[in-house]
Amino acid sequence: MAGEGGAYRLRCSLVGHRQDVRGLTCGLFPPGGFVSVSRDRTARLWAPDGLNRGFTEMHCMSGHSNFVSCVCIIPPSDLYPRGLIATGGNDHNICIFTVDNPAPLYTLKGHKNTVCSLSSGKFGTLLSGSWDTTAKVWLNDRCMMTLQGHTAAIWAVKILPEQGLMLTGSADKTIKLWKAGRCERTFTGHEDCVRGLAILSEMEFLSCANDASVRRWQISGECLQVYYAHTNYIYSISVFPHCKDFVTTGEDRSLRIWKQGECAQTIRLPAQSVWCCCVLDNGDIVVGASDGIIRVFTASLERTASAEEIQVFENELSQASIDPKTGDLGDINANDLPGREHLKDPGTRDGQTRLIKDNGKVEAYQWSVSEGRWIKIGDVVGSSGATQQTSGKVLFEGKEYDYVFTIDVNESGPSYKLPYNITDDPWLTAYNFLQKNDLNPMFLDQVAKFIIDNTKGQTLLSTSAQYSDPFTGAGRYVPGSSSGSSTIPAADPFTGAGRYVPGSASNAVAPVGGVDPYTGMGAYQSAAAKAENIYFPKKDAVTFDQANPTQILGKLKELNGSASEEHKLTEDDLIILEKLLSATCNNSSETPTAQQLQTLWRAINWPEDIVFPALDILRVSVRHPTVNENFCSEKDHVQFIILLLKFLNPNGKQANQLLALRALCNCFVSQAGQKLMMEQRDEIMTQAIEMKSGTNKNIHIALATLTLNYAVCLHQVNNIEGKAQCLSVISTVMEVVQDLEAVFRLLVALGTLISDDTSAVQLAKSLGVDSQIKKYVSVSEPAKVKECCRFVLNLL
Repeated sequence: MAGEGGAYRLRCSLVGHRQDVRGLTCGLFPPGGFVSVSRDRTARLWAPDGLNRGFTEMHCMSGHSNFVSCVCIIPPSDLYPRGLIATGGNDHNICIFTVDNPAPLYTLKGHKNTVCSLSSGKFGTLLSGSWDTTAKVWLNDRCMMTLQGHTAAIWAVKILPEQGLMLTGSADKTIKLWKAGRCERTFTGHEDCVRGLAILSEMEFLSCANDASVRRWQISGECLQVYYAHTNYIYSISVFPHCKDFVTTGEDRSLRIWKQGECAQTIRLPAQSVWCCCVLDNGDIVVGASDGIIRVFTASLERTASAEEIQVFENELSQASIDPKTGDLGDINANDLPGREHLKDPGTRDGQTRLIKDNGKVEAYQWSVSEGRWIKIGDVVGSSGATQQTSGKVLFEGKEYDYVFTIDVNESGPSYKLPYNITDDPWLTAYNFLQKNDLNPMFLDQVAKFIIDNTKGQTLLSTSAQYSDPFTGAGRYVPGSSSGSSTIPAADPFTGAGRYVPGSASNAVAPVGGVDPYTGMGAYQSAAAKAENIYFPKKDAVTFDQANPTQILGKLKELNGSASEEHKLTEDDLIILEKLLSATCNNSSETPTAQQLQTLWRAINWPEDIVFPALDILRVSVRHPTVNENFCSEKDHVQFIILLLKFLNPNGKQANQLLALRALCNCFVSQAGQKLMMEQRDEIMTQAIEMKSGTNKNIHIALATLTLNYAVCLHQVNNIEGKAQCLSVISTVMEVVQDLEAVFRLLVALGTLISDDTSAVQLAKSLGVDSQIKKYVSVSEPAKVKECCRFVLNLL
């Protein structure tokens, strides 16, 4: 039975978390304890305090880089006799902890969005649900399968006692039953996002939803009962041990205890959002809320809090502000409300609310059957005490956001919804919003400014004071273009039509042996790949060779005209660079001279806004053995790498980022360059991965090519630490790139890294790379993506 049959009263309040408590679960060790997780990015393990009625925080676990939203216990095994703790977060990861270590044992990666629900089963299996609309089944540190079928975020998951059966609840308003990875049945009935699931038996389960209802279902598909009492979203549901009674919590500031299908008791809390609950083995109920406090309620007189503690709780409750707009108290007309004398009449049922008007103030009271009195639960005011930032609960398309704005682009047209989290970049959000709704890119500044103005002071990211535009660089100056405003992601945003395009966008690579998968130059035949793997392991570096010397020199001369006196090149200098370009472009027998290289070094040290044609000459010429030896040899290499890495600044100019990446790729053609690139691998990769955040596909292709060239070298030397770094880069970049040429080069890099190396294969699996790349098997054009992906998956 629920508790000991009596009414529930406060046992204790636990302060520890600094923000909303979003998830709770009963612990196995220590007995009688529990684990909590919070938006403050931590998980905490609590043990009953033998001396009094409270709990002690045993330790605080950290491992997530963003909010932690759910938690569950993985049952004991021979290796971990006390079981493990799994937590899911807004950083898309799942962290696995032992009960006695504050740092994660390992991290599960694979989801593409917030992991908001976890459930454990037999034999160490773990089921996770995510806003990416998928659920994943994990065994130890590996993803065994991905459950796909929901059309919106999965908010709730549960593994049923019977082997192989799993449940998922989604913002698409449905619940699905899965067996061995296949959807067996879909349950429909809820009218809004399904938020919680609880198992009653092998044949029955409960669900709760944003439609403020709880439903009891049979596994066969029939809805047996619908329960109503909450007046707002229901976030969480938990079942009492060994019976069918249960508890629910929600957005109406309440915890409700259900016995024999009726709401037997309502406990109000001094926080708007009561996010989560769990029932301990002794029947006590633990709840977590948006005020960051964990509260435990008990039906046991021995464990009930002292009269002073209960009074403190009631004082907190009476001072709470209730927002009439939430509808939690029905329609309120202050003029029609009775006075304090109305509280002399007893209530008719537990949890009944009564509003009175006292000295012009509207107060809310709730009837307690067990105590036979009205308890004040707050003042009804014009607006809620909970801010969007503390509760973070605006739902849009089934996902939570800190804000959802309505944007009217013009008076006659429709309005559009713009969801925004304070961790997002305002420019990127504005850009994605315009793309999604097919709106004119001219509005970029306007929409970004709207977001910034309407979220003043609400940011978790350190952004530069002037909010630089990530698409065109801080000053919005677009090299080689007269209009500084066009940001079309498909085109190279650095030049207008017919002008010099740095490094040229075609990235063609010279075909080898008639078949080269890196170009679409007619030589490549998709049929050839069916017979054998022509993609990897790749043996040679991929370079960026195409150049138009006339255009490069034309742009160099033009910008030289605007250079300051100290940087200006003489006519002789320009002729010297022309000879260097000619010697390195046309495979001529001329050897570049020391004078030419000194002049090039001066040019690539030009100011950032005019340097890109000089960088392009470097990109082309560094493929020549003499130039490669000069810049990459022991003598000068440190300044050379420092200079190139300076251009890989996320806030720098995209033309410079692109050409610096391509120059680094071209360094791999000679022995000296390879040696330098491998020695400086850690610094170069760490800096280069920052380039993933933009949207320029040419930069993404160059970044993928750099990774591929590292994979070629690492395959030859078999350095597992280097491979781990490279795999991590591939996994991270694969998350964000859209361009299929970049994806293809990352797949070749992956295949090259794991070829003939079982530990690299294990490593790739533990990073969840296999589940990341599966989607590319269905790409129809270009066929090389699909074929290469199949070969990689065969190895995994």
